[in-house]
Amino acid sequence: MPTLNWIGKDKVVTHHQEVPFHVLEHKYGFTAEDGQIESSTESGNMIIHGDNLVALKSLLPKYEGRVDCIYIDPPYNTGEEHWAYNDNVNDPHIKKWLGQVVGKQGEDLSRHDKWVCMMYPRLKLLQRFLSPDGVIFVSIDDNESATLRCIMDNIFGQNCFVREIVWEKVYSPRNDSKGIPEVTDHIFVYGRQPRWQPKRLERTEEMDNRYKNPDNDFAAWKSGDASAPDSVQHQGMVYAIQHPLTGEFIYPPYGRHWSLGQAEVLDIMKGWCPYELRDLDDADRRAAICGVSAESVKAGVKAIVLSEDINASRSKALTVYNRGQWPVFYFTSGGTGGIARKVYITEVDGKLVTSLWPHTQVGHTDGAKKELKAIFEGKIPFDTPKPSTLIEHILQIATDDYSVVLDSFAGSATTAHAVLKINKENPASHRKFVLIELMDYAETITAERVRRVAQGYSFKGKKEEEIYSKKLTPKNILKAEELLKEASDAIEAHKDKYEKIGKPKIDDNCLKVIGTKIYDGQMPGLGGAFDYYELGLPLFDENGFLNEEVEIKKIREYIFYSETRSPLVENEQYKATYLLGEYNRTDYYFYYEPKLETTFGPDSLYIIVRKADSYIVYADICLFSKEELTKMNIIFKKIPRDIHRF
Repeated sequence: MPTLNWIGKDKVVTHHQEVPFHVLEHKYGFTAEDGQIESSTESGNMIIHGDNLVALKSLLPKYEGRVDCIYIDPPYNTGEEHWAYNDNVNDPHIKKWLGQVVGKQGEDLSRHDKWVCMMYPRLKLLQRFLSPDGVIFVSIDDNESATLRCIMDNIFGQNCFVREIVWEKVYSPRNDSKGIPEVTDHIFVYGRQPRWQPKRLERTEEMDNRYKNPDNDFAAWKSGDASAPDSVQHQGMVYAIQHPLTGEFIYPPYGRHWSLGQAEVLDIMKGWCPYELRDLDDADRRAAICGVSAESVKAGVKAIVLSEDINASRSKALTVYNRGQWPVFYFTSGGTGGIARKVYITEVDGKLVTSLWPHTQVGHTDGAKKELKAIFEGKIPFDTPKPSTLIEHILQIATDDYSVVLDSFAGSATTAHAVLKINKENPASHRKFVLIELMDYAETITAERVRRVAQGYSFKGKKEEEIYSKKLTPKNILKAEELLKEASDAIEAHKDKYEKIGKPKIDDNCLKVIGTKIYDGQMPGLGGAFDYYELGLPLFDENGFLNEEVEIKKIREYIFYSETRSPLVENEQYKATYLLGEYNRTDYYFYYEPKLETTFGPDSLYIIVRKADSYIVYADICLFSKEELTKMNIIFKKIPRDIHRF
């Protein structure tokens, strides 16, 4: 594995462990119906303002191992006096952090050193959030793509690398561009475990149109290969099939074998006319197909042969051909050609995800700016937004209806926008978003965008939508009249939905029809809710003692998580007691009172309110001996000395 060295490496590779734990302070809730409210919405959607390193640490008790999809769009490190996303390389937050963590060396770091120092501990924490089936997508450009790949190989593991996606972010390069214009970005994809598989995309109309039904079968189908590769390993599936109309013996092509077992093929062929197995003494022919000698080819493999004379067979086969609903193995060229296999549309899954994402499929940067401009009444308050269609595409292939989606470089809240859109379009979807944003615009841009798209926003202008798109290929260009008919049908079907529908035009090798909606009023809202948080107090003070100003509920959550790596779910029955909860048949007790010393002894056994196999008890002082604790199956831990720092 390639190694990556940079100034400050020895200081940051384990820095995520040293980051102090801060509680999250709830500032307000927001719902599309009620607007801003004081109480929590209980929606699960979160926007957190603060350093994402500290915020990620604070989220661990709730979300470690529970996030199905992470998307981040970190600073691209362009070499100018800023990293993209309005994040200044000399921003006081960054300078202070580098000075504290890296030390005096931080004053002389190159922009690449700074960038790696910033990214490494954040990616270390992000890995911990992924569920067993989780996946992370990271956008980057050429400036740090090689560096990022090394970092992620190191943290996530080379065997967890899924693919490097190439996103066509620009639909048309500037005419004054020098050299080779940059029109793409990279998106690195890593699974929590090896061999992560994306979900299939919805099938397109173009894909479905490839399936026809010329024989009036139960479903549309297309022609597929009746053979499969590697005849050497499947010599028992290399044999002749006699044609029922011509009497010709048909073999699979060189190096291939029939795609189904012989018994199944025999049953299929009997759908044309009577067949039987017969030895043709054709070892030489079979050997040639397999690429082996006649002596070494598998012996005893019989052919599928007509069991009646050719005239009777032809008559029955023609009857089937003219009737329709042909067997799965059928004959091409009007029934007189070779053998093909019917592939039914009902047998195929959705569209495969590839490593090339064109702008026609997932959007582009210009569209992202127009989207943001519409939301913010003609202004573009963020330099480099991503299109919501890009994030929707990621969510479609990487999430389920109840998935949690995390974005720790939230920027203009495109991720939240995409989640709300999917939830609106699919009533079964209950996806949740968790956003973190360092900069001061977390309230005025990040949260504000979510408010506007949830409630709806004023918009005056035009919005264009594709109502028909068909990729042009040499094959379908020959059917130009048919394509134009499809385009005209689309225009007719949508004429009442748009103020204007353009004529069919060719764009990006596609025949397209664009519909235009004119808005002068309120854009409908997507619905939804979120809670807004600031980074609160540290859990421990500078002397390592519990911060007594921290809400006891937050301390309880921390203690339980530090012991079990599971979130604490408060039980109303025991909420007012010192019992935290149970894990693996062990009860956990946190005997703590702010500004008081707690003593665990014979007079305080009452705190144990139920029977368990074993107990872990936190208190300030213990009066029991080790032997006494062992007899009671109790492990004592002293506050704050024995509280684990994660």
